Amino acid sequence: MDLFGRFRRKKEYPVWSAVVVAAGSARRMEGIDKICTPIGGIPVLVHTLRVFQQCPSITEVVVVTREDLMVEVSRLCRDFALDKVTQVVAGGAERIHSVQAGLNAVRKDARLIAIHDGARPFLPEDVLEEVLRQGAACGAAAPAVPMTDTIKRVEGDVAVETVDRSTLFGVQTPQVFQADLIRAAVHKALEDGELVTDDCAAVERLGMQVRLTKGSRENMKLTTPFDLLVGEAICQQRGLGTWQR
Repeated sequence: MDLFGRFRRKKEYPVWSAVVVAAGSARRMEGIDKICTPIGGIPVLVHTLRVFQQCPSITEVVVVTREDLMVEVSRLCRDFALDKVTQVVAGGAERIHSVQAGLNAVRKDARLIAIHDGARPFLPEDVLEEVLRQGAACGAAAPAVPMTDTIKRVEGDVAVETVDRSTLFGVQTPQVFQADLIRAAVHKALEDGELVTDDCAAVERLGMQVRLTKGSRENMKLTTPFDLLVGEAICQQRGLGTWQR
């Protein structure tokens, strides 16, 4: 190599990957397939993927979905030019199985992996960038919002205690981890027969701490038909319906 060769080489950036989990059965949606349902004229999953597509820190996206939706999801990625999506893979019986399928499909040289719910289509860009930054610095991070309702502990249908909500937070996604850490945590949880529904919980089982970053009320998970109405309002406020293929 000549004396100045190293200065002419293209700068290499670490690989940061995203796994978007969209393999749920939507039991609480009263028969509505929320992933492909349009909000603001655009399918929910497209809104979700768009944030990662436009994030310069993300190198690749792997989508995990139901086997019967794989063709449709692949078509949506093509139609909306979501070229950071490198693979669409089938999920499993439980969320942790779907997460494992996504981790297996991620590039082996990935240093950071963000795991996000496919049904959270309104993730703000600044929330994503901050949780990525903290995940890279600390090894594990997740956005969260403080609880605003009064929280009761109940036995049967009787309230027996009012819980101090000042220490309670609702954790959102994406949950971001060093790649080796989340792979080891998910493997250990499955080995132990623990079907954790939260990726942070898998890491916490290893004795690791998770840094909480500022979440957003808009980063809601679409769970019921009412949530779709709220989603339409967010779309109108943001003008997202004008984003075209």
